[in-house]
Amino acid sequence: MKKLILLGALILATSGFCQAVALPQQLSEAENVYRAGHYAEALQLYEQDLKNHPNDPYLYYNIGNCYFKMGSTGLAAANYFRAFKLAPRNADIRHNLSLALASGGEQLVPSGVPEALHKGFFILSLQELQGLTCLAGWCTCLLAGLWLLTRRGGKWALAMGTVLLVLAGWFYVRHSWQTQPLAVVASPVTEVRSGPGTNFPASAALAQGHLVEVLDHKDNWQEVVVKSQGLEGWVESDTLERI
Repeated sequence: MKKLILLGALILATSGFCQAVALPQQLSEAENVYRAGHYAEALQLYEQDLKNHPNDPYLYYNIGNCYFKMGSTGLAAANYFRAFKLAPRNADIRHNLSLALASGGEQLVPSGVPEALHKGFFILSLQELQGLTCLAGWCTCLLAGLWLLTRRGGKWALAMGTVLLVLAGWFYVRHSWQTQPLAVVASPVTEVRSGPGTNFPASAALAQGHLVEVLDHKDNWQEVVVKSQGLEGWVESDTLERI
């Protein structure tokens, strides 16, 4: 059992190490261009590199930084959000995402949720949760089989089964959150209308950086809901950046 615990700790430590060392690897030509203040040029270089490394959170983070420096807080928020999904423990990513969302009147931590609880919920990436859930499932089966054969270790099997249920539930909730059809308002402002067309009256306006959930689409319009305001309506598709 101690070996299994150590194995789980090693998985977490290794993943954390990978996140910690990934950022220095991006100190390339794009990094130098960014430091020189040529943000549009740096953006092109980062986006080119992203084609070869589509799951690198730090490329999304750097792309978000470029957009933020260029004044496009909506596109910055979208890329920070993509980085956050991949590396939720990174303090810089979390901080910049919070700033970008705040510029549009949104907040990363839902109202009424303690900051510590929110950080704890995202202390593991989705891939890490999946790996630990599979490991717990394997250990549960092993201990249950041992108990069936020897009638020993029943308490360990029950404890590991409980751990499996907790991890599986956590993974399910995180997966549901991770796969939400979210988008960010990328234009300076977008009008929320009662139907998919300019002939429908506008009921509200959303600022750049506002977070919405996409429910449906029709032609060049997206039906969205703004959970923080309890608002639902239609906005033009080209004013949104899907996450």
